[in-house]
Amino acid sequence: MELKKQLIISIGREYGSGGHRIAEELAKRFGLTFYDYHMLGEIALDKKVDVKTLEKFDELPKIPFFSRTVKGYSNSPQENIANLQFDFLRKKADEGESFVIVGRCAETILKENPNLISFFVLGDMQDKIERTMQREGVSRGEAEELLARHDRKRKTYHNHYCKTKWGDSRGYDISINSSRLGLDGTADMMEEYIKMRLSL
Repeated sequence: MELKKQLIISIGREYGSGGHRIAEELAKRFGLTFYDYHMLGEIALDKKVDVKTLEKFDELPKIPFFSRTVKGYSNSPQENIANLQFDFLRKKADEGESFVIVGRCAETILKENPNLISFFVLGDMQDKIERTMQREGVSRGEAEELLARHDRKRKTYHNHYCKTKWGDSRGYDISINSSRLGLDGTADMMEEYIKMRLSL
């Protein structure tokens, strides 16, 4: 569909909930640029650094014992890379670009933008385990470990940079359980909500 005004869709998600796939589907339906961890490649190109260096510290909070900030400058690579991504998103938003962004604290970083619509996608544990087993080709026990590790990482990262807690429904326009309607049905519901917001 042709947009008459800027649209930014931010999607936070539990690991295995299908939030990433839903985000890709919404980007396709609305014809929007899609940003996830791959945006590090664009940042690396702009800053003339190796993208693998940035990826190593992506979505990690700084380690307080080994880092310090002097006159606004941090020696923490984790914090510096997080801020590079936050600045990247702010610049795209300020330039009027419409896009879908997965994670990266976008619902907080861009909350002052009136054209932001934010979602948090969660799911039933059984569905998340089965989806992870199928996608990653791992056992049930390994899937459970992946779920716990990735969600712990996302929660720690988000809560380090944001006042609102990761997954707290008060920090998003809508929190939705993808297990209720399935991934396509969840995307349909989110699409309808977005269209209603765009018509206001």
